[in-house]
Amino acid sequence: MSALEIIINLLSWFFIVSGSIFVVIGAVGTIRFPDFWSRLHAASITDSAGMILLVIGMCLQAGPTLVTVKLLIIGVFLFITGPTSTHAVANAALVTGLRPPEGEGLTGAEPEPIKPEGEDDA
Repeated sequence: MSALEIIINLLSWFFIVSGSIFVVIGAVGTIRFPDFWSRLHAASITDSAGMILLVIGMCLQAGPTLVTVKLLIIGVFLFITGPTSTHAVANAALVTGLRPPEGEGLTGAEPEPIKPEGEDDA
């Protein structure tokens, strides 16, 4: 093995192990956190970070081949759909009335109700 192959292997395994750690921490956070909002945050952030690191590591392992192109396409797809689905789930929970808990001394402003067209304040 040449020095370049050793460096590429070390880098790729560093990225793969780091991504795996992020995913495992996110899974533990999803199980251990107390409420919906913190669980959603743990799952979304660590999922995105872990996925990026795993794809980079696998691309380094695959080398300059068609497999790398496919991995990058999968990575872009996951990079777009992960945050989008998290936003959709959070928005659905907020619309149905599930509010995040407020910290001590903090008061959140409730959104003003939408008034129908043509209704006056008089």
